[in-house]
Amino acid sequence: MKKIIQLITVTSLGIAAVCMTGCETMNNTPKGTITKADFGQTPDGKAVEQYTLRNSKGMEAKIMTYGGIVTSLQVPDKHGKLGDVVLGYDNLDGYLKSTPYFGALIGRYGNRIANGKFSLDGQTYTLATNNPPNTLHGGLKGFDKVVWTARPLPTAHGPSLILAYVSQGGEEGYPGTLSVTAVYSITEDNELRVQFSATTSAKTVVNLTHHSYFNLRGSGDILDHVVTINADKFTPVDAGLIPTGELRPVAGTPFDFTTPHAVGERIGATEEQLKLGGGYDHNWVLNKQGNELSLAATVHEATSGRTMEVWSTSPGVQFYSGNFLDGTITGKGGWTYQFRNGLCFEPQHFPDSPNHPEFPTTELNPGETYHNTIIYRFSAQ
Repeated sequence: MKKIIQLITVTSLGIAAVCMTGCETMNNTPKGTITKADFGQTPDGKAVEQYTLRNSKGMEAKIMTYGGIVTSLQVPDKHGKLGDVVLGYDNLDGYLKSTPYFGALIGRYGNRIANGKFSLDGQTYTLATNNPPNTLHGGLKGFDKVVWTARPLPTAHGPSLILAYVSQGGEEGYPGTLSVTAVYSITEDNELRVQFSATTSAKTVVNLTHHSYFNLRGSGDILDHVVTINADKFTPVDAGLIPTGELRPVAGTPFDFTTPHAVGERIGATEEQLKLGGGYDHNWVLNKQGNELSLAATVHEATSGRTMEVWSTSPGVQFYSGNFLDGTITGKGGWTYQFRNGLCFEPQHFPDSPNHPEFPTTELNPGETYHNTIIYRFSAQ
């Protein structure tokens, strides 16, 4: 079958042109472009598309409708050379067969819920336990494994893609029909923005996030990536990586990233929490009030000169150092992903919040709208 690609030119006034491959754009000063291509189909026959968002500086994100997955993110290094900074696969089959949530939109509930159970208003709900004995990242078929409806459009932020999905009441055990939108944008400030919103037909819990594995050098491990996290506390976990409920100060521990530290500097320390997580796989309690957009973390890699800032409206951020990558996955370009070849920063509510009333609430009622904005901002020096 012949691959069809559409080119959509985005200007400050809107979509200037939609054309088939080979035709001319109708505006000489676009803010960016959006292209669309076929990307295969799921085993049940649903077509999957891949959209490419590009700003005028060349930064580019490829996003497919299966799982809302960012399959590629090209950003410039200190020499201006573009390079892909996220892990993944070259084709849809890789994501369908086995993937540790590379680049995906995560829901209904990002991170873990203990024993796959929680209660609302005295009623207990039982979820699929895909990370026994717990539920992880939405269950057996979370939002990372469904085909989203896509609509490209220009926004004030730049070329954008609106993804929509309706999660029916009872899906994976969650109450209420949840209507979700996720808007990806590439801005002129070299940002990848993800803006979530959701409404529900009945009281439920929701915690949506994004799960790209970043490697700012584009190869090797991430132990030399230098990290800063704007958090004075983190949530320690038990052996099942479920928060104990304590908000523990980071001062004097390997979890203190209030000043810059390389990932590998203290990851091998004989510290109980590092042993339980196999490294860093914890939620940091961000220094903020309310849900204002604020800087959560900064990552710098010296060889490429790339710096990534992570901004969010969420109260926490999960920092994961790729501890479960073990050389069994061969990804893009034949790169076999080894131990700690990528790291994740997942802005979110705290893990297992439905079972911890002392944590910021993840409950959503009919008539309310859930929001979470995540920004990955890139620069190089």
